This record gives sequence, C-alpha cells and structure tokens, in this order.
Amino acid sequence: MSQTNGRNVRALRIGAMTGDGIGHEIVPATIRVVDAALAAVGGPAVDWVHLPLGRDAIDEHGTAIPARTLQELGELECWILGPHDSASYPEPFRSQLTPGGRIRKDFDLFANIRPARALAGVRAMSPNMDLIVVRENTEGFYADRNMFVGSGEFMPTPDVALAVGVFTRRACERIAREAFLLADRRRRTLTIVHKTNVLSMTTGLFRDACRAVGQQFPHVEVTEEHVDALAAHLVRRGQDYDVIVAENMFGDILSDLTGELSGSLGTAPSINSSQTQAMAQASHGSAPDIAGKNRANPTALFLSAAMLLEWLADRHGNDQLAAAAGRIRHAVDDTVESGVATADLGGQASTSAFTETVEARVHRR
Repeated sequence: MSQTNGRNVRALRIGAMTGDGIGHEIVPATIRVVDAALAAVGGPAVDWVHLPLGRDAIDEHGTAIPARTLQELGELECWILGPHDSASYPEPFRSQLTPGGRIRKDFDLFANIRPARALAGVRAMSPNMDLIVVRENTEGFYADRNMFVGSGEFMPTPDVALAVGVFTRRACERIAREAFLLADRRRRTLTIVHKTNVLSMTTGLFRDACRAVGQQFPHVEVTEEHVDALAAHLVRRGQDYDVIVAENMFGDILSDLTGELSGSLGTAPSINSSQTQAMAQASHGSAPDIAGKNRANPTALFLSAAMLLEWLADRHGNDQLAAAAGRIRHAVDDTVESGVATADLGGQASTSAFTETVEARVHRR
C-alpha cells in the first residue's frame, strides 16, 4: 500500500482468491461492497490482485495453491480468501495441508480474530452476545500446522494413531498480547482458556504465558476457565464475555460455537494476521450444496473485509479505511434489521439482492 501520509492513501492493492463453491459468488460480492464503501468515503480505489487457488487451480495449474499465488501473496500486505473445499479434491491434494492452512503457515498468520456479535433481526440463542475469540493459529493441538516438516500425525502400527501438540512460550505470549490489546480497547475483560487439570504442561504453559503478558495490562480484568466449562457457560450466558484467548483447537471449536450462538456461522467473520500481513476469511465453509444457486449468505465475508480494512486503518493510521469499514458494518446491520436477509437467516433475499442492498446502503451514512 502506497500512501502520502498516515491519513491519505493513494493506492491500495488487495489480493483476492475465490476458492471453491460459494466463493465464486461471495468473493465478487465482497469486492463490490468494499469498492462502494471506499468510494463513499472518498478513499482510494483498490487494485484487486486476482490469484488462483482451490479446485480451479488444480484443474488449470496442477496444484491447489500455485507457486505464483504464494509469490504474489508475499508481495501483498493483505488479501481476501474465499472458502475452499479441500475434502472434495482428488488425491494427493485431499490429504495435503489445506490451501488456507498453507497460507497461514507460510506467512506466519499467527492471530485468528473471530468476533461473535448478534445482528438485530436475526434469531439468536444469545441475542446480546458481543465477544471476540482470539485464537492462536500456528501450533497447539493442530498437528498439521505445528511442524517444520511433516504433519505431526503418525501411526506406528495400523491400530495406533498419535498426534503431537506443540506449545511454545513465544507463540503463547504473542497471541496473548494481541488479545490483551483488543480487550484494552473494548470492555477490558479477558478470559484465558485452558485445560490444566489434565494438560498441565501444555495448556499450563499457555495459561502462564497469558498471565505474564496480562501484568502489562493492569486495567484489564482477567479470568480463567477450563475449555469444557467455558463451552457450557457460553451457552447459558454468552453476553457476559468480552475477549477470549485460546490455543488453536480450543479457539476453533469455541469460535464455531459462539458463531452459532450469536445467530449463524453465515454471519461469523474473521481475519488471520501477523504483524505485517492479514487475510480476511469467513468462518464458514464452501457450501457446495447451494453453490451457483444465488442463495449464499455473503455477510460473514463482508464483515471479514471490514475487519481487514480496520486492520489496515490501525496499521497506517488512516481514517478513510476505518470509515469505510464502519460503513460496511452499518450497512450489513441495517440491511438485516430491515428484513432483507438470505434464507439461512430466515429471509428470502438472493445473494445478489442482498449484495445490492448492502452496496446501496454504504452510501447512505
């Protein structure tokens, strides 16, 4: 991204990968909404860098994530990734690290930020929920991400399967810092997730590293919960939580839970970031059963793109990008509250009709 100063950006390059299934519908829709929001605030036009990834890339390039895609991503500050369906890929691609996992690993996108906020007009089990799950994204109990070489899973005999979980103080401390920084800007409460009653050394290291970082944030109130107890408490009183920090697998499970409790995974956004790069990626999958039918809900990717613009705004001190992000969020809220929603949210709007309504509303604020 080029800029004349911290407030006025004159050029913005963002990567775009459609992925599989409904990605072919919701990624172009997201591009339209981002372009409209930036235009509405007098912001920069985006130079969208379209990159191959997923089943189309296998068919055209012989790999799910071509070398050219990785090279281009290395030269970009941020990008949007559509959902991908690696389970449907032919072998050997089905058994390889997913394209999204490969990107997160190659570019050390260690922080997965997953908000869960109920939208007005959407039936939710926890209608007052407004929290963020901060998930460590590079190690923990996900064996496919924590090894330099190999998957971390192995079978010494046909009847025994093992997986290695990895916890390092460095990774635990850096995700804790991201979580405390977020909590300090929100309601100043943070919950550390662990399972030290049975995983005393691994999740104990995670807990202790978070505690240590917390000493640098005296204004943030810290609580601790076992992951199983927290899952139960989220169902009963999800509105009581603000920022939750968790290792990789715990964070993945809890964020899917909070996404559903707050309304639907179709509204659950996320970004994956390092200190220098970020990727917007909705929490849901590629929904092959409705792909190409103009029924997909683009809300989660719209809100993920808004998070991406906010990440850029914070990084560069740019008011236009923050304003554009706010317009996207408000436009989505107003659209859903007005009754215009896709079928998964109880509405009758098509993907294109929902997108057109959001696009029009970003100009109204």
